[in-house]
Amino acid sequence: MESVNFAGDNPQPRFGHTICVIAPNKIALFGGAVGDTGRYVITGDVYIGDIIQKKWKRVEASGNVPTNRAAHQALAIELNQMIIFGGAVGGGGLADDNLYVFELRDDTGTWVTVPVIGTTPGRRYGHTMVLIKPYLIVFGGNTGQEPVNDVWSFNLEKSPYSWQKLECSSEQPIVRVYHSAALCSTGSANGMMVAFGGRTSDQSALNDTWGLRRHRDGRWDWVRAPYRSQTDQPAQRYQHSTLFLGTLMLVIGGRSNNVGETLPFEIYDTETSDWYKFQPIQRFRHSSWLVEQFLYLHGGFDSDQPNIPTEGILRIDLNKRFAQTPQLLKQMNTIKADQSFSQSFNPKPSLPLAQTQDQFKKTNQSASAQQKNQNSHQQIRVSSATNKNIRLANQALVAMTYGPEEDITNQVKKVPIDKLQDEHKKLGPGFQDPNSQNKSQVLDQLCQPFMQNLLIPKDYSQIPPNSNLLTGLKKEMIIKLCDEVQRILEKEPNLLRLRRPIKIYGNLNGQYLDLMRFFDHFKAPYDNLYNGDIDSQDYLFLGDYVDRGSRSLEIILLLFTLKIKYSDQIHLLRGHHEDPKVNKIFGFADECYIKFAEDIMDPNSIYQRINRVFQYLPLAAVIEDKIFCVHGGIGQTMRTIDEIELIQKPLEIVHDPKTYQQKIALELLWSDPCLQEEELDNVPNPDRDIFQNKQIFRFGTNRINKFLQENSLNMIIRSHEPTMEGFERQNNNVITIFSCPDYGGNQPQCKGSILTISKRGEIIPKVILPAAPIQEQRWMDLEEPIQRKKGFAKYLIIDNEEAQLRKRPSTPTRQKRPSSQKQFK
Repeated sequence: MESVNFAGDNPQPRFGHTICVIAPNKIALFGGAVGDTGRYVITGDVYIGDIIQKKWKRVEASGNVPTNRAAHQALAIELNQMIIFGGAVGGGGLADDNLYVFELRDDTGTWVTVPVIGTTPGRRYGHTMVLIKPYLIVFGGNTGQEPVNDVWSFNLEKSPYSWQKLECSSEQPIVRVYHSAALCSTGSANGMMVAFGGRTSDQSALNDTWGLRRHRDGRWDWVRAPYRSQTDQPAQRYQHSTLFLGTLMLVIGGRSNNVGETLPFEIYDTETSDWYKFQPIQRFRHSSWLVEQFLYLHGGFDSDQPNIPTEGILRIDLNKRFAQTPQLLKQMNTIKADQSFSQSFNPKPSLPLAQTQDQFKKTNQSASAQQKNQNSHQQIRVSSATNKNIRLANQALVAMTYGPEEDITNQVKKVPIDKLQDEHKKLGPGFQDPNSQNKSQVLDQLCQPFMQNLLIPKDYSQIPPNSNLLTGLKKEMIIKLCDEVQRILEKEPNLLRLRRPIKIYGNLNGQYLDLMRFFDHFKAPYDNLYNGDIDSQDYLFLGDYVDRGSRSLEIILLLFTLKIKYSDQIHLLRGHHEDPKVNKIFGFADECYIKFAEDIMDPNSIYQRINRVFQYLPLAAVIEDKIFCVHGGIGQTMRTIDEIELIQKPLEIVHDPKTYQQKIALELLWSDPCLQEEELDNVPNPDRDIFQNKQIFRFGTNRINKFLQENSLNMIIRSHEPTMEGFERQNNNVITIFSCPDYGGNQPQCKGSILTISKRGEIIPKVILPAAPIQEQRWMDLEEPIQRKKGFAKYLIIDNEEAQLRKRPSTPTRQKRPSSQKQFK
């Protein structure tokens, strides 16, 4: 820990102020109290600090300047902009309940007041405020009469602006003041406001941790964070601060109920639920911030001098502080604070200030006209918008008519433009369509037995060997499931456009137990904060769900169910085994007969119905316009990825293609990259050409580079081939992942892997080892049905060609390269 001396207009020693990072290496200090606790003065000045030049500058601000205050909250909302709310003004008084925005431009500052209609959180101090874009979240504090635990949200992107009090049905934290809260932006708590500690109504200090998250359906709920150790609990504290560094919550300083007690610097890992303790940082009522691996503290009181605020800045190198804790040091090595900052603020060129103010004066005047009889402030909303690159938004704002005295909270909503034509059919408050609600209930009832029987990541080890998990799932239910998932897939393009964060699964090939192992180790797609993560990221599956493995039905029915339940977050691509010409040979047909004793040639059979759904699966996906994802590869025919969107559904795979689009589809599912990075040209791949049509190729380095360049892409992620480590990187721009360890039962050294792509774009492999030997018959005996004279044979004619293909060994492992396991960037 070292002192950092700043030159320039150094602010007086103070406490109860705020400091936030408003640009890379630039901080903004506002307010606070100066003087000792007996003779303090509340301030309202603004200082800008340059971390690189180590210099303060006091900024003279104009506009609607807020009153002096302390114990308020401030945070950055855009580049060079911060917003403040609440606080105390001294003498027992509280600051007003307006929202003020400060914008720094050319070393001058301007304050504006955000026009708000309706009810507000009211005056308070000692609260917290966090930005979960686009929502400001205010939690707790003291109203001047008592501490509270209410939560309010404010949508910065929705005009006319109003506060919404959140009603959470889950268990909630008790009332508190002088607690802390911060936003976690990665891992399982991604997008969650995490609150810690504080002081409750009987003046007791607290040590509990809570997470608040918004679900994609608009619901908000609290969940209490678990602590792995019940004996080694964090210290109870208030008037501290917390910051997030990746998945790590840093708890800094504070006071306890024991006078003079020094509190340790503590770290909570939101992934493992572990707490770590370090040497105390003796500060309270201070401000703190992070720049890369450095933790900065300013002001507040030192425990040794609890009545006189400190001056200057302390800096702590967390790499040194964590040097003896490898678990935390490993986390540090994967975090790039500057990248996180640039993504969070996404700075854009700003309009000249006068032009910006004039533009939003008109907005405010319009908002005023809509609420004639309500009191509102006629101030300006500052924005960094630009009039360049104008484009139509993908959502429209739809409003019902209402009178001047009516609450419009539930009268306005965003609607996808392509669904706008249906809005006239929806009547009533909040646009609650009874038909839609009934449909949702019907789908929940349909999905429930499949979820209950098949999504069991914590109980899969208790499954008796070779037991049938589909008992109780009747054929009629499965057909209905296929009908519903096909309706969803029919509307999807053949090229999906996806977002981060996302998990990517490779080949599964009927290995249901391995899928449960992945879900158990790395979280599963359902609504449960500490076992599920569907609210924080999407899932992409790269195909080959069926064949060779003995539980293909369990996998495909579970994935169909998840697609229905989370249609916007679960994405299923087609693999080369999602083709009746292939899966009739390699085990899926056998399994459907064995488990349902059906004639698989019957067009109404489960086997035939599932294969008709396969014809609607998308062929590829692009993540953030930079990463191309596909089951097999790019082949040698396709020029641009837009050509994939021209392929029509339903799609039958033609193995001797006659048209350009048929050839593209075949190559997307069947092609592989060359085995050596030095191989520049495309070469035939006879080992893959099982139907002897001479249409299957391996694509070389020249083809990869040209394809990526012409499509403005950075990387290809694909599956289709086993790898020794479960993943392999080639040429720094092709990653092969395979999520099925010990493929075929004869490659016991081969691991399985998935990839996670974080919100910041970090690509991290997650690996499982082959399962320990069990009595389960994990792989289908493909030659056994050929020997039958009765039973299955009467429902399936196996010609000589198919009989020979059933004897083919499983796909061999890609050659391992020493460079393939380098750290992903």
